[in-house]
Amino acid sequence: MAVRRLIVALCSLAVAGLLIVLMSRALAPGGWTVAKAVMMGSFGLASLWVGLCCVQGVAGFAILMRASPPSAPPASWTPSSRIAIGLTVRDEDMAAVLPHVRRLLDELDAAGVGQAFAVFILSDSTDAAAAAEEAAVAAFRASDPIPARVRYRRRTDNARFKAGNIMDFLEHHAEGFALMLVLDADSQMSARAVLRLVHVMEGNPRLGIVQHLTVGLPASSAFPRLFQFGMRAGMRSWATALAWWQGDECCYWGHNAVLRIAPFRAHGGLPLLPDGRPILSHDQVEAALLAGAGWGIRLLPEEDGSFEANPPALPEFMRRELRWLAGNLEYRHLLRMPGLRPMGRWQLIQAILLFGCTPFYLIFLFAAAFAAAADRQSPFPAGAVLTVMLAWAGAIYAPKLLGYLEVLLKPAQRARYGGTAPLLVGIMAETVFTLLMDALSVISKTETTVRLLLGMRPAWTPQNRSDRGVTWAEAARLLWLHTAVGVFVFTGFARAGLATVLWALPLAGGLLAGIPFCVLTANPRFGAWLLRLKVAAVPEEREAG
Repeated sequence: MAVRRLIVALCSLAVAGLLIVLMSRALAPGGWTVAKAVMMGSFGLASLWVGLCCVQGVAGFAILMRASPPSAPPASWTPSSRIAIGLTVRDEDMAAVLPHVRRLLDELDAAGVGQAFAVFILSDSTDAAAAAEEAAVAAFRASDPIPARVRYRRRTDNARFKAGNIMDFLEHHAEGFALMLVLDADSQMSARAVLRLVHVMEGNPRLGIVQHLTVGLPASSAFPRLFQFGMRAGMRSWATALAWWQGDECCYWGHNAVLRIAPFRAHGGLPLLPDGRPILSHDQVEAALLAGAGWGIRLLPEEDGSFEANPPALPEFMRRELRWLAGNLEYRHLLRMPGLRPMGRWQLIQAILLFGCTPFYLIFLFAAAFAAAADRQSPFPAGAVLTVMLAWAGAIYAPKLLGYLEVLLKPAQRARYGGTAPLLVGIMAETVFTLLMDALSVISKTETTVRLLLGMRPAWTPQNRSDRGVTWAEAARLLWLHTAVGVFVFTGFARAGLATVLWALPLAGGLLAGIPFCVLTANPRFGAWLLRLKVAAVPEEREAG
């Protein structure tokens, strides 16, 4: 693993260095100014993350092109452990949640292993939702062929959020169980995928967590439909590369994973933050603590049979992203925490960088607008700008772009997406979607980062998972700052001429289009149109007919 990790580090730095050279050549014509120096500095700092993205994409693609089909336990194998299925809920619509659990139990029963599993509904719901929740679980339990394997536990105090919910179960209700399958309310897993995780765990007694790659469920709403089409391609290559160079010190995403109860209970308890608050984003800290205690954390980068639902519209997506951002930035307080291995500390740094580089993009954008407005005499270096734009986009989107290329190069994979033409249509639609959304994300993440650094306290709130429309008024309230920033920077670009505006549109145009983008991608008629034409349809949607 040491050689692989060194290769990743050196190649990431090399890509970052190449990007910096290309940007310096693009900025050099007309001489250097303060604005250009700021552009160069912010670009250089952001390039470190972009270099890693590029290497992850290339490594994942190379491995996937020679990868074998998804693994499966031998037909004669059955679990020797008792496995608790822990489903965490908080103010959820149980009519939407429980059918997925029923389907999993039915599949496990059909495979002849259902008696090894028991379901625990681990509730952190408020008093207002508790009665309906208990009634739904009671009816579900009564309908099960083995009612005793369905159990319900509700906490009246959701101390330490989801992490506290799970640890409370492990400490007080997990007697007799060796393993636990962790599911979120929007998780769905097939029996095949669950048994794959259990088989790997039972075959490797030093593993503490085995995490399955999870992909988005088929969606009728336009926003999750377009988002998860690209996310699926990118995460497949990203996760494959992670598993290759991080080995059994890999990542944990907190759900659709099997954990070994005894070591998790002993080592997975989270410390408080320096100010006494509980850790909001728990999963990677738990993984780092287990790895530090000598337990393996393995990622299975296989997308077969493990799903989650994505937010139905941009407002919910932004709230989820900003909650993750708040949690990940808390990791800065934990980097010197005793008992972590170097890879565990890197996992925390990697989580910080996922969001922490975003302010550099906004600084670059502001500096670029000032530079354009201040220097209207120098000819626009179109060739150099095109080169650096293509290199930057190719590097940062490498996992996704190479994930698409893998599908295009494999006839069987291509057929699952409906063939070449439908796949290319989906790629084009998703690319436009991503360029618009990424520009908006820069403003939201930077604003939240600043507010957090100034003392804002994040909260853990219930999530809306239902498809809905977004009104123009709601979109305007959400995105007025994004639009104002867009008007400001494009005013600067316009002072340098139409050519500069056109060059800026692909990467920053989403700031101007944010409000209509938000409304359109939540519009039920637009979603129904995409569904009818099967634009950006994932394989499971096409297989369902």
